[in-house]
Amino acid sequence: MSAVEVNYDGLVGPTHNYAGLSLGNLASTRHGGRVAHPRLAALQGLAKMKQLSDLGLWQGVLPPQDRPALWRLRELGFAGTDEAILEQAWTQARPLVVRLCSASSMWAANAATVSPSPDALDGYVHVTPANLLSMPHRALEGRETGRALRRALGETRVVHHPPLPSHADFADEGAANHLRLCEEHGAPGIEVFVYGRSAFDPPRTDGFPARQTLEACQALARRAQLDPARALYLRQSEVAIDAGAFHNDVVAVSNGPVLLFHEAAFAEPERARASIRRAAEGLFEPRLVEVPSEKLPIEDAIRSYFFNSQLVKPPGWDRQLLIAPVEVAETSTSRAYCDELVASGGPIGAVRYVDLRQSMQNGGGPACLRLRVVLTDEERSTVNPAQVLDEHLYAALVAWVERHYRPELRPDELGDPALLGESRAALDELTDLLGLGNDFYAFQRP
Repeated sequence: MSAVEVNYDGLVGPTHNYAGLSLGNLASTRHGGRVAHPRLAALQGLAKMKQLSDLGLWQGVLPPQDRPALWRLRELGFAGTDEAILEQAWTQARPLVVRLCSASSMWAANAATVSPSPDALDGYVHVTPANLLSMPHRALEGRETGRALRRALGETRVVHHPPLPSHADFADEGAANHLRLCEEHGAPGIEVFVYGRSAFDPPRTDGFPARQTLEACQALARRAQLDPARALYLRQSEVAIDAGAFHNDVVAVSNGPVLLFHEAAFAEPERARASIRRAAEGLFEPRLVEVPSEKLPIEDAIRSYFFNSQLVKPPGWDRQLLIAPVEVAETSTSRAYCDELVASGGPIGAVRYVDLRQSMQNGGGPACLRLRVVLTDEERSTVNPAQVLDEHLYAALVAWVERHYRPELRPDELGDPALLGESRAALDELTDLLGLGNDFYAFQRP
C-alpha cells in the first residue's frame, strides 16, 4: 500500500511567552520570566516547515489556539465583555491569566496519538486528542485540538475519538510518548507506547512527576484496534524523567525501521530491545541505534535536545536525515556523536541543523513542533489542501506573521486587552489562509 508520512506542525501563536509553567521541563523553568519574541518564534517554525517541504516531504500546518482562553475565565465566574473579563482577571488572578495565555498548542507532538490504517484491524486512521492533564495550561487544548484535526484530516477515512477521560489515571501526553516502527509507511508496523507511571503505582516522593500512564496507553491501543501482538508498552526510566525528559521524545526518536534512543530512555533496556524485535518478527528487521552515556551523557542529550530531532527519509534518499536543533551543533558531545553517526555508514546518513531557539527556550525542539500522520493515497486525497504547505502558502504565512505578531512580548503585557484584539485579528485572517471556514474559533461564532 502506498503511503507517506505527513508532518503537521503547529503554528506558533501570537501570545508566545516565557512563563516557566512546565514542571520537569528544564528549559521552560530556566527561561521563565524572560522577554519572548513571538514574531521570530513563528518565523523560525515556518522556516523549519519550509525546509522539510523543500526536501519533497508532505508538510501540513495546524492553527494556533485562541489565547488568552477567556472561555475558562467565564467558567470560573468572571463576567462581562471579553475586555472587562480580562481586566478583572488580570487584577484578581494574574497567575491564572498567565496560564491561559500559553501558546503551548504549537507543540503538535502533544496534540494527539495517531495510529495509521495499516496497523488498525478496521483499516481506518484513528486519532485521539491528548487530554494533557498533567499541566493546567495544556489541559485547555483537547477540545480545540480535536476540531483542528477534523478540519485538517477530514472524516471520510479517519476515526476521530474524543480525548480520554479527564482523570489522572488516564493522563495522556499524545504522540510525544508514542513511536511507530515499520519497513515502509504503508506497511503494517508495530506501535510503541511509552509510559512513566501506572495509575496503581504509589506516588513518587522525589524527582519530577511522571506524566503518561500505562492505562492511557492501553486505552489508546484499544481505540485504534491494534493487534495486541504489535502494540508494546515500555516504561520510561526514572533516570531520564529526573534528568528532564518529561516526554519520551526527549530521549528517543523513530522513523521507518530505525529507532534512535539513549541507553537511559527505558526502565528495562534489554527487555525493550527484545520486545521490539519480537513484535516486529515477520514484518521487518528493526534497526536499533542505542546511544551510550559515555558518548552522550543524558544531561547533554537533554540540554541539546539531540533526540528531539526529526528523523525523516526524503524521496530518493538511501539513508535517513536527522533534522536537529542548532543547540546540538553547539554542544561538543552531541556534535561529535552526530559526526560519528553519519560516518558509521548506518541508517542515518546526514544531519541538518535548524534554528528554533524561541521554541527551544520553552523546551520544544523540531520533533515537539510536529504531529506525524501516515496517510495512504486515498486518505491523503481527503485532507484539507489549504493546510498543506507549498511556496504560495509559506509566503502568505510569513507575510501574515509579519503583519500581526509583536516583535517582543513581556510577561507583564499578557493582560493587555490590545494583545487580545491583535491575536484575534490575526486568527480571524488565518482561517481564510488555511481554509478553516469563518466559524473555526469560538469568537467567530455568534
